[in-house]
Amino acid sequence: MANVSQPVITTDINTDFSKIVELVLIENKQVLEKINYSSVIQLGQAIMNAQRIFVAGEGRSGLVTRMFAMRLMHLGRQVYVVGETITPAIQQGDLLIDFSGSGSTEHVLEIACKAKEIGAYIASVTTQIDSPLAKIADFLIHIEAAAKQDHSHQHSQQFSGSLFEQSSLLIFDALFHFLSHTINKSSETLWALHANLE
Repeated sequence: MANVSQPVITTDINTDFSKIVELVLIENKQVLEKINYSSVIQLGQAIMNAQRIFVAGEGRSGLVTRMFAMRLMHLGRQVYVVGETITPAIQQGDLLIDFSGSGSTEHVLEIACKAKEIGAYIASVTTQIDSPLAKIADFLIHIEAAAKQDHSHQHSQQFSGSLFEQSSLLIFDALFHFLSHTINKSSETLWALHANLE
């Protein structure tokens, strides 16, 4: 196998890397400050009212959905990740939360449309307020970050949908924290539901 030379980092790592970290923090702060917190709290109320909650997303957005689903489990909510083998049929009155930066991810849109036809409530998390997912949503969380294929650097200096995925995780971790305090769930109570077969 031929030896392939690798690029050598010759920059001032501490100085330059700290600037990148600062950039990521600043961009997330700017995005989070623009989010309509009332819409987030409305979704939080819907989460607490729902008999069952389903979450859907693809790629890195899908990883965020799974992290949020785990936190909903800690709150004692009945939550399922769409596509898992143990996920049951969605029913009228259930809540589907979908994550898609573009708001038009084909598989996620198909899931949302089918859930809507069945009579489930739809919550869409997206950067695009005029997207198909936004238009069918009962609850809309608009995150003003760059969509995955937006390489203009107008909304973010980071690659692809990184800022959307980061800020989605942060706002939904904040929502979890808010809900856990609102319903007076102590850390001990939350931890009692954590997986113990690890």
